[in-house]
Amino acid sequence: MTKSKSISPTFTLLALAVSAFAIGSTEFISVGLMPLLIQSFHVSMAQAGLTVSVYAMGIMVGAPLMTLLTGQINRHTLMIIIMLLFIAGNLVAAFAPVFSILLAGRVVAALAHGIFMTVASVIAADVVAPSKRASAIAVMFTGLTVATVTGVPLGTMIGQLGGWRWSFIFISLIGVIGLIADYVLVPRNLPLPSKATAMGIIRVLRNPQLLLALLATALGYGGTFVVYTYLSPLLEQKMGWSAGAVVIILVVYGLMVAMGNTVGGRLANAKPLAALLKMFTGLFVTLLVLTVTANSQWLGLLTVLVMGFFAFMNVPGLQLYIVQLAEKETPNDITMASALNISAFNVGVAMGSGIGGQVTSQFGLGMTPFFGAAMVALSIALTLGLIRLARPSKRLIRKFNHS
Repeated sequence: MTKSKSISPTFTLLALAVSAFAIGSTEFISVGLMPLLIQSFHVSMAQAGLTVSVYAMGIMVGAPLMTLLTGQINRHTLMIIIMLLFIAGNLVAAFAPVFSILLAGRVVAALAHGIFMTVASVIAADVVAPSKRASAIAVMFTGLTVATVTGVPLGTMIGQLGGWRWSFIFISLIGVIGLIADYVLVPRNLPLPSKATAMGIIRVLRNPQLLLALLATALGYGGTFVVYTYLSPLLEQKMGWSAGAVVIILVVYGLMVAMGNTVGGRLANAKPLAALLKMFTGLFVTLLVLTVTANSQWLGLLTVLVMGFFAFMNVPGLQLYIVQLAEKETPNDITMASALNISAFNVGVAMGSGIGGQVTSQFGLGMTPFFGAAMVALSIALTLGLIRLARPSKRLIRKFNHS
């Protein structure tokens, strides 16, 4: 553990949360803007969904790639570069004359997103005591959840009032605030990690437990996005809520996400795997229930809010577990394992939103929760596998200690 002599870990985590707020706002803003993007660019709902899935794929590729390229850059300097790249991507999106340029801007912002979450997770875990690492990661990720509470709904409202371009300008301004916070509050003397290499990617992916954990991340986190990517159309078309009501619902949904994230961080501090199994099971049941209640205005809304509670609950535990596992299995590749887990989150987002687009085209919006539940069911099976793999090692340790 390394602490700065001049900057409190609390303030460092605050700076990371502010930047995560900006990044969380841009990741999910197109969910609220989707009807406006469809109207502005004359694209289909599935095409508009690319604003989510292409962004996710940019993070998926960008996290390990940018980790390789930036591994030996001072962490403070790197955070400044990341936020400048993020601001530039959102400005490109804001002034995009055609849909393809909008997607290009999303990719640029996604490259910044991927490396930010990788580096910020490691910084958050490094500046606190080991017993508080999951909670520290949860604090950093609180920026993402607060973005769903205020950033996304506010950006959506700005888009509805002044046009979707102003939403991306708004996010760029938040990025500037994050840039200033990082410059002032992120320590300048943070240690550099072991040099990331392409072989590190192979070592992580060849480890059975790490590979299973990455798959669990992709499926368990991504299952929600089969539904969430198309949440605005689902609320309006299936449940009968107005566009104005959807903005308010997104605020309440974000509050539920924030609550779930905080609870998830605390639950995962001691035994992340056991906690993750419970979280995935809760999400699986909720998605199955939403399959039934999707046509009901009030029951559907209640189920959507419960889904929000479980949606990000697993994030701190998943990120902590991959770091802990890498410390034991591939200690020279901890940063790369963290980067690949950020990629796995976004493999899940891309997979979930892509599946959601196909489901809406082939079966209708109402079936998206069922396919999301199927993804989460697979993550439950993988988590059970990880628990079983962990047990023999514990028995061997006990046997060794008694011998």
